[in-house]
Amino acid sequence: MKAFEYFSPKTIEEVSEILIKYGKEAILMAGGTDLIVRMKEGEISPKFLVDLKKIPNLNKIEWDGESIKIGALTTIHQIESSPIVQEKLEILSKAASVLGSFQIRNKGTVGGNLCHASPSADLAPPLIALDGKGYIRGKNGERKEALENFFVGPGLTIMNPDEILTEIQIPIPLPNTNGTYLKFSPRKAMDLAVVSVATLITLDSLNLICTHAKIVLGAVAPIPIRARKAEALLEGRKIEDVLVQEASQVAAEESKPISDIRGSAWYRKELVMVLVERSITQSIEKIKL
Repeated sequence: MKAFEYFSPKTIEEVSEILIKYGKEAILMAGGTDLIVRMKEGEISPKFLVDLKKIPNLNKIEWDGESIKIGALTTIHQIESSPIVQEKLEILSKAASVLGSFQIRNKGTVGGNLCHASPSADLAPPLIALDGKGYIRGKNGERKEALENFFVGPGLTIMNPDEILTEIQIPIPLPNTNGTYLKFSPRKAMDLAVVSVATLITLDSLNLICTHAKIVLGAVAPIPIRARKAEALLEGRKIEDVLVQEASQVAAEESKPISDIRGSAWYRKELVMVLVERSITQSIEKIKL
């Protein structure tokens, strides 16, 4: 690992100043679970390392009755074990529970997981399905952006060079709504997803018609993507086995996977079909009408 200069700012304004001054030579560190490994392996060699841990109010989980706010430095384990997240946002709690090992979940943060912008990031699909919004702050103040629009490409987000992600805000799902996050990886823990799927379904309690559907696919495109055609196929119709199978096939057609060391494009499309069918079925089974 090459030598670097270390900064530990106490305010977001300090962070912006450092980023403006040093540009791409400065790298932010939240949990450091991915960054430190890449630095040790020589993959990246920042001249300036900016540790965000001493900035107050970025490590929190708050519920105001309408939405849950999660600070960007909140650890994956905090999300996994939070009683309010388990109760109100089960799909997010479950996704956190399958992210890496306990050691990684205890250090890694939601902000780091999102800002690394990996196509296989575990928290991105459920947060997009939940209509999560990201609060972004920089020299020009604060802005709020839908996480669905947050990702630009592998390792790339919409954030400007002087900006950082400070908070995620998630509205409480509608009544008669539930969701499922499923991930396929060679091992039960540690591995990145070969394919992941987050599904959120809302049913009309009187006639069991699907009134709202979100299906978000991970690791099958440069960024997490919604299977919009599959969603539209479900909405306004009673969920039956034939319809679920058709929607899963459509979702597979919407995916845009590549072939790599973890799986071929064809294999990933087959996995999308299987996981979408399972996730829709499990989501409906969880809804208590």
